[in-house]
Amino acid sequence: MLNHWMTFHGLIAIAGLIVYVSSSHTLHLRRHPSAAIAWVFSLLLLPYLALPLYLMFGSRKVVSHRTAKREAALRSTDTLIARTQQLAAVMALPEASSYCDLAVHEDGKQALQALRNVIGSARDSIDFCTFIFSHDILGEEVASLLKGKARAGIRVRLLVDGVGAYLGVRTNFSELMRSGIQVVLFVPPLRSSLKGRTNLRNHRKMVIADGAWLWCGGRNLAADYFEGDDTAPWVDLSFDLHGRLAQQAGLQFERDWKFANGSAHRQSTEGMPSELAKGQLIVSGPDQIDDTLYTLLVSSFFNARKSILAVTPYFVPDPTLLMSLTLAARRGVEVDLLFPRKSNHRLADMARHRALRELTMAGARVWFLPEMIHAKAIVIDDEVAFAGSANLDQRSLFLNYEMMIAFYEGNDVHRFSVWISRRMEKAAPYRARKPKIWREIAEGMLLWLAFQL
Repeated sequence: MLNHWMTFHGLIAIAGLIVYVSSSHTLHLRRHPSAAIAWVFSLLLLPYLALPLYLMFGSRKVVSHRTAKREAALRSTDTLIARTQQLAAVMALPEASSYCDLAVHEDGKQALQALRNVIGSARDSIDFCTFIFSHDILGEEVASLLKGKARAGIRVRLLVDGVGAYLGVRTNFSELMRSGIQVVLFVPPLRSSLKGRTNLRNHRKMVIADGAWLWCGGRNLAADYFEGDDTAPWVDLSFDLHGRLAQQAGLQFERDWKFANGSAHRQSTEGMPSELAKGQLIVSGPDQIDDTLYTLLVSSFFNARKSILAVTPYFVPDPTLLMSLTLAARRGVEVDLLFPRKSNHRLADMARHRALRELTMAGARVWFLPEMIHAKAIVIDDEVAFAGSANLDQRSLFLNYEMMIAFYEGNDVHRFSVWISRRMEKAAPYRARKPKIWREIAEGMLLWLAFQL
């Protein structure tokens, strides 16, 4: 009986490994070493549990080949902007394009007023994508605005992540649909036909009015991200703009909407940027064959000459991203990183310290804000600024659907730099301390799960 059991266990384990290897090869899945080791050991030791989990959560890409090919034909690559655009073109990202009337919101009050204006201005359509849509005072106000527009005959589409929809206080989406709003949950974990995608969450945040006005950033639709409810609001970053860049965001929403509905989607095939290009849509996630944002950041950090200024709530970098930052600091680049002293994700807070010690030893400056800061922005050499939804952690860079805007216009890049610097004035410097043995062990164990934090 024991031999029979061992044989059956071995067959299931072998079958699991065959599924793992074949899917990884066929879909060209480039996994973090810790993720690969964890899956292999799990399939060997607990195949009955690991194999169903792998089929549900194991894939991190939904495209297996490049759907658009571009020639990187920029005249010069001797500037950070040119190198960024060239690399983006090679990865088939939408072309760099123009925008106007950029407003970087100083605080949650300005962000909310801008959101009201975007919704109120719509005459034909409103496309709304968010990770969380909470049923609190903020969510109720926005829901009321959207319902009013839908009853006025304007097409309103709301795309909410299938897991994020259950975080916080759940909104009554049935009521929204009865008012005429089209609501779709992005890959709900228990009801999706897209098997193997449950772990791939849509973290993009955008509101597009009439395909011409974009409201974007890191804020979810909940009071904590704007003006707070019973407690002080989080510090967060959002912005809005008009122009062709907003049209491209609308096309990306259309692709996400069709994918969530189970329809085919394809990548954009626009040409190379024009001389008026001031910004670029950087979409990242399972719908891209490359790890687009991660690649652009690593390249930019390695090529930085003067400064790297970044703010993020969660910092769990992989070894290559960490190396690019530490080497920049060692060669004299001013590296300043701003984090919350305590975020809402305690495991991520614990996991970040090993990287922070390495960075400070290399000469980087790390700052802790007493408040919770949820903003996501990176400014490099005062030439390029990235702002949007992505954190500097492995979940955002390798698993989630994310969207950032790369800004190339000097005055606007400076505005993001000033926004981060103002928050840094209230921050205290991080002091690295030699960890005790139990802390080192705990940090090491957490890093095995870093790709999920």
